[in-house]
Amino acid sequence: MACSKPQKKVLMLCADAMEDYEAIVPFQALQAYGVQVDAVCPGKMAGDVCRTVKYKAYSSDSQMFPPPTPDWLRTYIELPGHNFILNATFDDIEVTSYDGLIIPGARGPEYLATFELVRDVVRNFLSCRKPIAAICHALLLLTAADPNSIRDRKCTGFPTMRPVAHAAGAQWVEPESREACVVDGNLITAALYASHPEYIGLFIKALGGLITGSKKRILLLGGDSMAEYDGIVPFQSLQVVGCEVHAVCSNKTKDKFCPTAVHEYEGDNSNFSEKPGLDFRMTADFDGINPLCYDGLVIAGGRAPEYYALDDKVLVLVQKFVDLAKPIASIGYGQLILAAADVLKGRKCTAHPCAKVNVELAKAIWLEPKPKSRCYTDGNLVTGSGWQGHPELICQFMALLDIQVSFK
Repeated sequence: MACSKPQKKVLMLCADAMEDYEAIVPFQALQAYGVQVDAVCPGKMAGDVCRTVKYKAYSSDSQMFPPPTPDWLRTYIELPGHNFILNATFDDIEVTSYDGLIIPGARGPEYLATFELVRDVVRNFLSCRKPIAAICHALLLLTAADPNSIRDRKCTGFPTMRPVAHAAGAQWVEPESREACVVDGNLITAALYASHPEYIGLFIKALGGLITGSKKRILLLGGDSMAEYDGIVPFQSLQVVGCEVHAVCSNKTKDKFCPTAVHEYEGDNSNFSEKPGLDFRMTADFDGINPLCYDGLVIAGGRAPEYYALDDKVLVLVQKFVDLAKPIASIGYGQLILAAADVLKGRKCTAHPCAKVNVELAKAIWLEPKPKSRCYTDGNLVTGSGWQGHPELICQFMALLDIQVSFK
């Protein structure tokens, strides 16, 4: 089952050193909701890469999802993120063909602000009063494009943007939390990626979107060395459409952190590399979970499933979701858990190619993941091969949950 034809079209202005989550989550979530997202960068073409970054507070042992309350206002250390693949060419864009603009933060906006062609694109969006979503340091680009763009307008951003906002005559709203968002007409601003559930939801509303069938309760099975994107993207994308999402790990309690992993194919390496990702906070206790209280299950990939396949508590839990015919979305190596739980017999599914042997030994019907973004639904089960498939995975999972996003 493929997702429907895009109903809206937005532009994302990208650059090297843009914040990792502030790029990938809106990019993939909006596609899942039926929005075409063209990601461009000056001087680069479709298929080229922008290297993202992420941040960890100096003064905390925990990383920034989320750090202890005081730490997000302190100096941080920059870490390498993913290689973000552009899907459109900057020189080919026609501003009039887009319904909105989204600008990730971190150091990317500083670089983009040096290009007159980029500033001209932003000015066109401003003059047409189309919806603009700007997060973190993105106010730099807005003010560089037009110093009057935020004059007398309410806005927020990363706290260090306050001097810029004041100099531009804006009505700065101090972000009291990482989740802070402010709306003023067509302008939506936010402090950090922790604000994505509200921030992206407000952008959908500004595009004329309507969400129906929400208020679902979802369990997300994480774990140590889970794939970073397999946690953050489904977690926040489902929150955007009104779901209550509980992230759990079998050997950790609520508010404990799981380290994540960044897996990518780089250079001429035929297998993926692994780098540390940001720690991911568990939002519920594993013990005492009652599948009857949930509407669906998401299983993250990465290396965590290798160990969960040995964990009887996890296998019993998954079997209960299957017995209750609850919607299940599993990606990458997550299918190792399904195979170990003996719930794949006769089911059509895909997975990361390196998990194919496990899937076939479980007597499933293997479906080749071509392209990598391809996902498949068989009854109540949605499977994908890797994080590139998140838009389809989330879209198809939403369909099973009877959640819809429609646009005027």
